[in-house]
Amino acid sequence: MSSLLKRPAKREPPRQPAAEHLDPSGERARSDAEFPTSVRGLDNARTRIVGYRTGFLADLIVTIVRFVVVARSAVSRYVTRITSVVTPLGWVVLALIPTTLIAGYSLAWLELVVVGYACIAVALMAAIYLFGRSQLAISLHVERRRVVVGEPASGEVRGVNGGRRRSLGVVAEIPVAATFAEAVLPSIRPGGSATHEFPIPSHRRGVIRVGPVRTVRADPVGLVRRELVWTESAEVFVHPRTISIPSVSTGLIRDLEGNPTKDLTNNDISFHALREYLPGDERRNIHWKTTARTGRYMVRQFEETRRSHLVIALSLATADYASEYEFEMAVSVAGSLGAQAIRDARTVTVVASEQTPQFAKRKIFAVRALSTLTGMRLLDDLTRVQSAETALRLVDVARVTSEQTNGVSVAFLICGSTVTSQQLRAASTKFAANVEVVAIVCDPETVPGLRRVAGLSVLTIGYLEDLKRALARSAAG
Repeated sequence: MSSLLKRPAKREPPRQPAAEHLDPSGERARSDAEFPTSVRGLDNARTRIVGYRTGFLADLIVTIVRFVVVARSAVSRYVTRITSVVTPLGWVVLALIPTTLIAGYSLAWLELVVVGYACIAVALMAAIYLFGRSQLAISLHVERRRVVVGEPASGEVRGVNGGRRRSLGVVAEIPVAATFAEAVLPSIRPGGSATHEFPIPSHRRGVIRVGPVRTVRADPVGLVRRELVWTESAEVFVHPRTISIPSVSTGLIRDLEGNPTKDLTNNDISFHALREYLPGDERRNIHWKTTARTGRYMVRQFEETRRSHLVIALSLATADYASEYEFEMAVSVAGSLGAQAIRDARTVTVVASEQTPQFAKRKIFAVRALSTLTGMRLLDDLTRVQSAETALRLVDVARVTSEQTNGVSVAFLICGSTVTSQQLRAASTKFAANVEVVAIVCDPETVPGLRRVAGLSVLTIGYLEDLKRALARSAAG
């Protein structure tokens, strides 16, 4: 009977779904086959024009748009070149050509027709001056990039003919500050060269930009003008005039250096007292005789000696000076003091007052530190300083400087004759009591001299040479 029983039908295992491809983030990756076209998801110029459409019409539209974009770019480039070449007079002549010809033929006015063809002839003759390539290679050379006010300075334009034919004479223009210098280069034989030297004005302190050198090709009438730039521009630093101050004359600084202060330290040269040994003290400072007598380790304690840190603060406020001459003298004083301190390898900080922007809501209390890495870098920075009505005045400069500079031993405050004695005393009180403050007043109208005002030394100088004598007298006093 068991044989008569039917075996159960064999059941097939359920089909597993096809394995999905997963991207690195674990999400199901979608292949291009799932999209009508493989550009799905793109956001470029083609999709913005025709969307995701394909076919001949879509390709034709895209081709037309690409051609229009390239043509517009090329036309814009050539239009820019033309507009930079044609002068205003040239545009007037070009406008007269169609106007006179149309009006002349319409009104049967022979004179207008003649004027129209004359304008065409002049325009064609002017266009001839634009064609051709120069065989010259023009370069700019400035031998001295740094000069002192009043010293002669010059630049040189050099032209070299690297072609096979003799070059024509050219006139090069060189922008020098707010003016132009012309360099005339004559006809040069193949392989030859010619130079032209031009002066650079150095009668005022500042940074003078020289160049770039450019040549101008223009027609005699002035319809077209083509400029070719040959070189980069160069900067010439016209430093303020400074005077050498011998180190022996800065007795004020020399006398202060090495004096003990009230600050205590574990290492110095001025002995103060003995104290009990603490962990971390150096064993070389143990005083063995006292240790043997007391039975406890005793170490020496010293007073920290003063190491001169010079601060030179220059006021840039127009109200602190009676004339431009006083301001330029003040800049020279700052340069002389700072350069000498750098040569003597002293710690020096030179600051100048910052300006408040014209539309600022409140005054900006800040000073700008000038580079004291080398004397040349300091003078470079001093060539850029300019007086301004919105710059901080001397009292504010002294306050900000004292707050931002630590360890000051001598502070030089440089200003003009309009600063009163009360303002000088107020500026000196912004520094600590142990800081020697020296105010240098530039006033050519008074007799140079030194006076003491409530712990403040005031040096009045009429000329830069008075600075050396004034500092020598301050050392003797």
